[in-house]
Amino acid sequence: MREIVDNMKVVYLGPTGTFNHYTVVKAFPNEELEPMMTIPECLDAVMHDEADLAVVPLENALEGSVTITLDYLVHEVKLPVQGEINTPIQQHFMVHPKNSDKWKSVSMVYSHPHAIAQCHKFLHGELKGVPSERMTSTAAAAEYVSEHPELVIAAIASELAAEKYGLTIVKPNAHDYDHNTTRFIVVSKKKVTFQPVDAKENGMKTTLMIELPDNHPGVLHQVLSAFAWRKLDLSKIESRPMKTGLGNYFFLVDIEMEMDEVLIPGAIQELEALGCKVSAIGSYPSFSIKGMQVTTV
Repeated sequence: MREIVDNMKVVYLGPTGTFNHYTVVKAFPNEELEPMMTIPECLDAVMHDEADLAVVPLENALEGSVTITLDYLVHEVKLPVQGEINTPIQQHFMVHPKNSDKWKSVSMVYSHPHAIAQCHKFLHGELKGVPSERMTSTAAAAEYVSEHPELVIAAIASELAAEKYGLTIVKPNAHDYDHNTTRFIVVSKKKVTFQPVDAKENGMKTTLMIELPDNHPGVLHQVLSAFAWRKLDLSKIESRPMKTGLGNYFFLVDIEMEMDEVLIPGAIQELEALGCKVSAIGSYPSFSIKGMQVTTV
């Protein structure tokens, strides 16, 4: 049973107008929200009791894992994961309203490097030869365009950013792939319960950290066998360096079920008998929220 925490302070990777901001607005619409500059700042705020929980990105369907989140959780703060929110990433091409009829003549496109990369086909096809400039976030790009109406320039950002900075979306869904999703995690010292707006619940997950014993042939096979014969569904397995020397790695494993009293504890006991060190990162609900409805010219 997850404990309900009222009047929570929620920190997230800012600034406002980003997909992280959109996610926390959907998940915690009635709580105090505060953007932070970096992921470590978010996690440190929870660790030092300056915030009740943090919402930070963990993985993107196109770009892969957010390694700073993984490494900081494991090596620095060791906070439990209390929930997962999967957010569709919809990148839109936007300009200042004064330039909405001149968008094909823009002289520069501004955005976060990941967003620029995710819209390569559109940029190459529609705006071939137009240079792009990297910004610290998609929201920062939108803000810059809004502050320079005298320049025929564009930003790639979310609809939330377009609304916040008064920009016009002239090319919605400019991204190359429709199934781009970012996985955010909710991290807190306390047990929390939440139900994001416009979201479906995917079920429960359990994440384990596994440190292997001294390397010997077949050890990874033995680890995976502990889950396989119990028919535990692994949705992800990822290795990360232990930061103790070359060749030293730990594994993070996602299991598609809640921590129980038999199957997962039995697997953990088997792994420990092999000499592995196992710790639970969290057992938590997973949600998928709907994308924004885009308004264009």
